[in-house]
Amino acid sequence: MDHEQSPLAPPRRVRIGAIALAIVVQLVLAAFLVRALAPGFTARVAEAVVSTFTVTVTTPPPSPPPARALEAAGAAGDAGRKAVPRAENAPKAKVPLAPKPAPQAASTGDADTSGARESGSGTGAGAAGPSPGAGGSGNGQGGGVTRKAEKIAGEIRDKDYPKANRALRLGNSVTIAISVSAEGRPTGCKVLRPSPDAEADALTCKLALDRFRFRPAIDAQGRAVASVFGWKQWWYY
Repeated sequence: MDHEQSPLAPPRRVRIGAIALAIVVQLVLAAFLVRALAPGFTARVAEAVVSTFTVTVTTPPPSPPPARALEAAGAAGDAGRKAVPRAENAPKAKVPLAPKPAPQAASTGDADTSGARESGSGTGAGAAGPSPGAGGSGNGQGGGVTRKAEKIAGEIRDKDYPKANRALRLGNSVTIAISVSAEGRPTGCKVLRPSPDAEADALTCKLALDRFRFRPAIDAQGRAVASVFGWKQWWYY
């Protein structure tokens, strides 16, 4: 037996609407209670919901301005005038320079300075003499020596001289001639050009005889021979 709808029951559409209205009223009451009891809760919920749908928008950089057209270069200017140096004349010398006399030429005369005599006050042609000559019978190194004597040992120092006469010696010198044997030992000494200090000159000869040693001179046959060795002693202290 089929159930029949009671004529007093409301229609179905009315019942559905009443149910929906009741749900809405309950939701409103619930929201009101939540807002009243926890006012920050709804703001946090809304912020969370909104942040879920946040979209980041990147703005494109602005486009560069259009390049300005280069202006056309102007025409080149006229060339400048070329610099020309001004001519200058050198001034004449106020004091005339005297011409330098030419050296005296050798002649055939018989004067001492002409070089024709065998002996005299000038440089002779080869006469005997006490100093080293070019030959002859002097006691110097003759023309037959192929190698002169060579000093190989011995020194003379400024401190070897007395300080009393230092002012006389300072900046001066003495030249001595030392006789050297075939064995290379000094055998004699002579002052050729003295200094202002005679005491220092004599001491120079003594020190040279005591300290100097030589390699003897050699003649044309390769034999050691006696000779004369010149020495110049300077004083700087």
